[in-house]
Amino acid sequence: MVDKSEKFRWLVRLGFAARGVVYALIGYLALSSKGHSDGPSGSFSYLQKVPGGTVLLYAAALGLLGYGLYRLCSPLFDIENYGSDKTGIAHRAGHAGSAFAHFVLAYTAFQFASGSGSSGGSDTAEQAAGTVLSVSFGGFLVGLLGIAFFLAGLAQAKKGITASFMQRISNRAPDFVEWLGRAGFLARAVVFVIIGWSLVQSAWASSSAQVKTLGEAISSLADNGSLYTLVAVGFLLFGIFSMFMARYRIIPDLGSQGLKPSFRN
Repeated sequence: MVDKSEKFRWLVRLGFAARGVVYALIGYLALSSKGHSDGPSGSFSYLQKVPGGTVLLYAAALGLLGYGLYRLCSPLFDIENYGSDKTGIAHRAGHAGSAFAHFVLAYTAFQFASGSGSSGGSDTAEQAAGTVLSVSFGGFLVGLLGIAFFLAGLAQAKKGITASFMQRISNRAPDFVEWLGRAGFLARAVVFVIIGWSLVQSAWASSSAQVKTLGEAISSLADNGSLYTLVAVGFLLFGIFSMFMARYRIIPDLGSQGLKPSFRN
């Protein structure tokens, strides 16, 4: 009989696989379009058109939901023992943001699976930012979010440079997984900084028009052909990396003594 810990691990692994599919398609479609990216919505739209796409989208929605719940366990229960010092709190806060982002992705995948999805990510992002900017201290909040993206970008770059992510991957993983991760995290760093800058600009100008989605952030690099290609390739490689993570990521146990990791290979 499969216990709760085993079910938890399988759900998280499905989440890593779903994330891998989304990122790989983002990178592939960005390379195919040569200067334009629709981001996650483009990936879901692509899946919608392939044979068995509806089943894949429902599986992606479930996986992304599972990944979001996994990330939410970090700020709530410190599932991976980051601690409560400044660095630990920063990691856990970042995971809270990741949880929210993946809940949104899960909902979007579900919409496409049920036939009600659309590729209007840009309008949605602008509307959300416009709503925040319209309230008291809204510009301050959007500015803080922009700074958070800057810091997240720096964290992604640090992971890409130091390969610290390998500490939580089984030593049975192939050696090339490290280089897939390095390329992917560096590509994400570039995009996060672009999104952060767009949010800071929006806060400064009190206008939501500058807000960039993930797809728009990649597309904004189109005039710099080499960087655009490198980022697109990086996203594709990060997707492949995430698929290997689905197999080799060390997942904490969901035990009777609380949500705590058992880092074993």
